Amino acid sequence: MRRVLIFLLVLALVAAAALFGGYRYWQSRLAAPIALEEARLYEVPQGAGYHRVVGELAREGVIEEAWAFRALARLEPQSLPRLRPGEYRLEPGMSGRELLELLGSDRVVTYPLTVPEGWTFAQMRELLADAPKLAQQTAELSDEALMARLGREGQHPEGWFFPDTYLYHKGVSDLEILEQALARMEATLEAVWAERADDLPLESPYEALIMASLIERETGAPEERPEIAGVFKRRLERGMRLQTDPTVIYGMGERYAGNITRADLREATPYNTYVIDGLPPTPIALPGRASLEAAVNPKPGDTLYFVAKGDGTHHFSRTLREHNNAVNRYIRNR
Repeated sequence: MRRVLIFLLVLALVAAAALFGGYRYWQSRLAAPIALEEARLYEVPQGAGYHRVVGELAREGVIEEAWAFRALARLEPQSLPRLRPGEYRLEPGMSGRELLELLGSDRVVTYPLTVPEGWTFAQMRELLADAPKLAQQTAELSDEALMARLGREGQHPEGWFFPDTYLYHKGVSDLEILEQALARMEATLEAVWAERADDLPLESPYEALIMASLIERETGAPEERPEIAGVFKRRLERGMRLQTDPTVIYGMGERYAGNITRADLREATPYNTYVIDGLPPTPIALPGRASLEAAVNPKPGDTLYFVAKGDGTHHFSRTLREHNNAVNRYIRNR
């Protein structure tokens, strides 16, 4: 009887050792690096379950011992991640455990979409249409229908979308990007308008948005924006026309081919500030925050004119005679 008990004890110890060794080996397979030599993308499909994903990863050669991952569902179901649909970047050297943790996280692959300051809304729509893996929900909509879809029926779209870099992942739509950009512009405009100068010749935040778009299109030199805003402010106060070329270009639309003629300057369009008084009816571009801030806080001074020097900056003048001399120096001679 004693020998039987000893035998059973030895047998139990051997079995326990075997189970422990098997458990250690199984854990080592989950901790081992996945079978990748270079980074790659993997997409967890919408509604895919754990076993489906494990099967796909095995078929695609990402994991070599799928049995270890299937056993996890039976032996440690509480440790299984709740897989989230989306694209993930799998890196060489990551373990099976790290792989599962990644597929249950929010670290999906994101793509940048940069809308430069000074672009028009039409250019932004082209950018959205060409953005990789961005779901297209607005491509067939007119500008009017799009604004109605955004809850801004009857509103002209130009100027209302904040230029910035937006990050999105596969499955996000162009409509969602537009909603973000619209909300950003409305919030920024509200905050900037609240800090406006007391003597501003602008009657509404929308007029500030229009003014900011003119400033944005006139200069790429940040330090010049407040001074250009000052010129425009003083011209409005004195009843002088703004006479800014970007409004002429915007009014020409697709006819603009890179040059403005004298006939273009005389053409009566709603946007030609050589012909109309005051501001154009809508913004002419998507202004950034710096131009918005300049529009509502112009630089004090007495300059009334400016001309491009050809290096990205402008020469500012107080009198028409000084301005004409600057035009001869920087444009006609060139």
